[in-house]
Amino acid sequence: MSTEFTYAASGVDIDAGERAVTLMKAAVERTNRPEVVGGLGGFAGLFALDVQKYRKPLLASSTDGVGTKIALARQLDRHDTVGIDLVAMVVDDLVACGAEPLFLQDYVATGKVVPERIAAIVTGIAAGCTLAGAALVGGETAEHGDLMDADEYDLAATAVGVVEADAVLGPERVRAGDVVVAMASSGFHSNGYSLVRRVVGAAGLDLHATPAGLSRPLGEELLEPTRIYALDCLALVEEFGVETVHAFAHITGGGLAGNTARVVPDGLQAVLDRSTWALPAAVRLMEEHGVPRTESERAFNCGVGMVAAVSADRADDVVARLTARGVPAWVAGTVGERPGGQDTPAAELTGSYRA
Repeated sequence: MSTEFTYAASGVDIDAGERAVTLMKAAVERTNRPEVVGGLGGFAGLFALDVQKYRKPLLASSTDGVGTKIALARQLDRHDTVGIDLVAMVVDDLVACGAEPLFLQDYVATGKVVPERIAAIVTGIAAGCTLAGAALVGGETAEHGDLMDADEYDLAATAVGVVEADAVLGPERVRAGDVVVAMASSGFHSNGYSLVRRVVGAAGLDLHATPAGLSRPLGEELLEPTRIYALDCLALVEEFGVETVHAFAHITGGGLAGNTARVVPDGLQAVLDRSTWALPAAVRLMEEHGVPRTESERAFNCGVGMVAAVSADRADDVVARLTARGVPAWVAGTVGERPGGQDTPAAELTGSYRA
């Protein structure tokens, strides 16, 4: 008698996948915008862009993942926050050029589909989409039983947004005399976790204990989801216009100076004063256990998750507007002529962090 082979025995459980869709359906539907056509379960997500609303619309897109922060989620068996991180990574990139996030699609690859775990992940993605004003129009869950461990998974997403051609933000608008407004991060966000995990392991830090300087267990601190700035940044552009708001820089891998430099034009330099904010306690903890300051400023956001280059005469108004929206913000630096020409960094940090 010949051996019978089944998909489930090969590591793919179709029934579990269908149950996961059922569990996540309500959360996904709550992200719908009026432009969404159809529902969950189709082969493609449909979005009816209202072309009459725009003069000359440009579509913007961004793709990213969460990275090794997922390893901590697995270690702590908490999966409802990394979806928010996933959305933040793509929508906050989109808004850097002034684009409004419209919709997002996710991809979840896992060794074994556990419906409740997949539903928790996607519920987090849906929560992030709600915070960004974007619709979750579809996605894919792939079971890779012969490639990944049963509890292993990875996430990716692509988001699409729209911006008027004459309202695109970026280095072309930044000029000498602008100021740099910093927006506080909610933690490490989703960058530097290979380094964080290495330090935690080497130092034997207990994820369930509360280190000196922190107000909650280290694991909770490290899983704090990324702040989503998209709607706050769009509110600035709507209220003050591109005459005032010239560029945004999303502070991800490469750190504060490295990402700010991406929106500084040739011949100019952004100088950011560390004394305008305090280095987060969690970053100091990493430094206490062997991470040099130069490395922490390259790998971590060091307390700033987004910056805006704005006209100096409206900087206080921009800060006040962000503060009113619940985003801690402050003037952190200025843009001026770049001394030394192109041999000088386009952005640099000066001074010492506030005690």
